[in-house]
Amino acid sequence: MLRTTASLLLCVLATTTIARIHTVRPGDRSLTNALARAADGDTVLVHAGTYAEGTITIDRSLVLQGQGWPVIDGGGKGEVIVVKASHVTITGLVVRGTAISDLNDNAGIKCISTTDIVITGNRVEGCFFGIYLSSVARAMVSDNRVIGDAATQENRRANGIHLWKCAHVEVLRNTVLHHRDGIYLEFVTDSRVSHDTTAFNMRYGLHFMFSHRDIYTHNLFHDNGAGVAVMFTKEVTMTENQFLRNRGASAYGLLLKEINDAHIDRNAFADNTVGLLLDGCNRTSVKDNAFNTNGWAVRLFANSTATTFEANTFSGNTFDMTTNGDLVMSVLKGNYWDRYRGYDLDHDGRGDVPFRPLSVFAL
Repeated sequence: MLRTTASLLLCVLATTTIARIHTVRPGDRSLTNALARAADGDTVLVHAGTYAEGTITIDRSLVLQGQGWPVIDGGGKGEVIVVKASHVTITGLVVRGTAISDLNDNAGIKCISTTDIVITGNRVEGCFFGIYLSSVARAMVSDNRVIGDAATQENRRANGIHLWKCAHVEVLRNTVLHHRDGIYLEFVTDSRVSHDTTAFNMRYGLHFMFSHRDIYTHNLFHDNGAGVAVMFTKEVTMTENQFLRNRGASAYGLLLKEINDAHIDRNAFADNTVGLLLDGCNRTSVKDNAFNTNGWAVRLFANSTATTFEANTFSGNTFDMTTNGDLVMSVLKGNYWDRYRGYDLDHDGRGDVPFRPLSVFAL
């Protein structure tokens, strides 16, 4: 079971250890020394102030808790907080001051080859990577504000929340702004991204590859460089998300590329250059979505097979749908098209003649 709070994690650890609280104040004792004295199950309570001690390493199971938003500043020398132990909670901190590097993935908070991690309620500011999980199982990243530097060039930015080779991770209620990709997942399975907001990121609000059986729900992706990209993945579920205002020569709300067995249900696509693009996808269900005021609502490439569009609403788009060849085994049924001018003589709410949304001018 995922540990969702510091107190729950502490209770689990207290079954085998007597937990102690180590208090750290500016000018009193260093954070590094307090972590070195702590045992498994202890809490290190950090009071308000600035702690500039280079890279902080956590190598035992404990709770690192801030009180009054203490600032942990890495001084631009490398990582800020590195976690190498399981059963660790980090909460209530302001984290800043990574080095920017073309060779190293320096992060504000990085967890490496661990399990049962909780990173909740922190502010990660102006870091190269924000929160970075590598080879982590059973983790929760929740209620954090991960804010990059809006003035930094793209080659000096990295991803806000970055997961690599992880499983059973919950990414919940985070706000991620001004990074390269807001949230990035690669080789991440059986995980959930829910109720997050990503905006003003230079490339994608959400980007994931080779990440199977994951669920993305109730997220807001707006004003990013190119919306959301999903690549080389199977069993994707994306429900009740908003894809808004992704504009540019090659921008889209949601790109699906080489995807098998995806469910795209009850989402809103509005004011994007392209709302939804499907390239090389098989057995995709697109149901109950709203496509409003996009340039192209849907671009469905002919190499996508057995796609079903059902009960979607198309209104105010420049072009509702386009393709580049013959659609193979794809089905459009029960959709609402604001351009439909047919009749409904039996008054069953469905047009008596089919609507053909494809146009030679839409290519």
